[in-house]
Amino acid sequence: MRFRFAVASLVCAAAFGQGVRITSGLTDHQVIQRGADGMAVARVSGTGPDGAVEARYTPEGGGPSVWTKVADARSGQWSGELKGLRTGGPYTVEVRAGGSTTVVGDVLVGDLWVLAGQSNMEGVGDLVDVQKPDPLVHSFDQMDEWGVAREPLHNLPGAVDRVHWRKNKQGEPERYTGEALAKFNETRKKGAGLGLPFAVEMVRRTGVPVGLVPCAHGGTSMEQWSPELKDKGGDSLYGATIRRFQAVGGRVTGVLWYQGESDANSKAAPLFSDKFKALIGAFRRDFGQSDLPFYYVQIGRYTDKANIADWFVVQEAQREAEREVARSGMVSAVDVGLDDAIHVSTQDQKRVGRRLAVLASRDLFPAISDYGSAKAGPRPVSASFAGGVVRVTFEGVNGRLRAQGRISGFSIHDGKGDPAASIYKVRTDPADPSVLYLHVSGKMPAEANLRYCYGKDPYCNLTDSLDMAAPAFGPLAIRQ
Repeated sequence: MRFRFAVASLVCAAAFGQGVRITSGLTDHQVIQRGADGMAVARVSGTGPDGAVEARYTPEGGGPSVWTKVADARSGQWSGELKGLRTGGPYTVEVRAGGSTTVVGDVLVGDLWVLAGQSNMEGVGDLVDVQKPDPLVHSFDQMDEWGVAREPLHNLPGAVDRVHWRKNKQGEPERYTGEALAKFNETRKKGAGLGLPFAVEMVRRTGVPVGLVPCAHGGTSMEQWSPELKDKGGDSLYGATIRRFQAVGGRVTGVLWYQGESDANSKAAPLFSDKFKALIGAFRRDFGQSDLPFYYVQIGRYTDKANIADWFVVQEAQREAEREVARSGMVSAVDVGLDDAIHVSTQDQKRVGRRLAVLASRDLFPAISDYGSAKAGPRPVSASFAGGVVRVTFEGVNGRLRAQGRISGFSIHDGKGDPAASIYKVRTDPADPSVLYLHVSGKMPAEANLRYCYGKDPYCNLTDSLDMAAPAFGPLAIRQ
């Protein structure tokens, strides 16, 4: 399955340029969303001489299929469906009419994933040692062109949708084109994200081609992502995402989401939970997929001016949504490195992408290897105190709890949220791989609670045997 296939989209037109053409539905490097049966239907439209329009495709490892009538051109217009495309590729598709033929190449059939959210999904990792491309991972870039996916995936200044454009000297949104866009692309030093690592890992695990649909925009809030702005189309983030969803065929495998930092403030944080769940519901409704998989990342660390309490409200809302929203899943990024004060590093974007792939593989490919038995990672269940030790029990642990070096990130607080007894040692339980023991000095307050990754720039490093990290959590009541 892994080989490069290149073919020019060269039209062998009839005299005077009246040959058949494809105008929508299929183009070079496109990934077509497969159905539950592993088959895809390419809905294609075009122009050409009146009469029968036929198509055939060259499948991987075999000769071309037979020519099949897909449409009748009338008044120079035609539209039809090309069926029989199985998961895989690359395919070459030929369309002919009236003695002319047009060819589309490097077409894949697989799974499409929407990438949405703010900067950590857009990708602000250093463009150094980035994820290498894979010929079975393509991207529908923000200029609405399909191609082999390469970092950086997002290109806001050159995007088709106005909502992504930068403001000019007059304060008006203006799209970069030509020399301005070329200069922007040549001088970029940031832009690595988790989308490409996720997709490459999915191909490695399943062999199924992946198409990515980048839609994220740095610094954006839930209010800016509101589904109520859908009617603004490309002038809104949600509307632009719906437009791009329709442009790739109107069906996808799932959504990857990373957002919440812009809502970690006293005004927005209390509203985050309801808005987040409403957004997931809106995507499912507008995509026409009630069981659309929705995987997201809990916001991680911010070393500058984060309001600790509000930051934690958003993190807790994300953690709780995982239990409340069906066909959703969360991975943690609280333990990863940064390339600046708030943005996940290039190398750890690869880790976060692989963590998301664990969830997607578990839910969508449970019959492959042991993927179906994978768990989401350590999630807190209970904490109890006796004899100077807090016993913390987790669920969702793959293998056993572990950490690089000394386990860190836990703190004990009183009923007002103030720090209380100190933790001087944390150890795992040799007999129970899902239990930690926190050794405490000082008096335990009557209404004690446990938190993980609370505070300004906390160092947190608890994972499991699959490198699925424990999320920030708390307050978790400590029974005494």
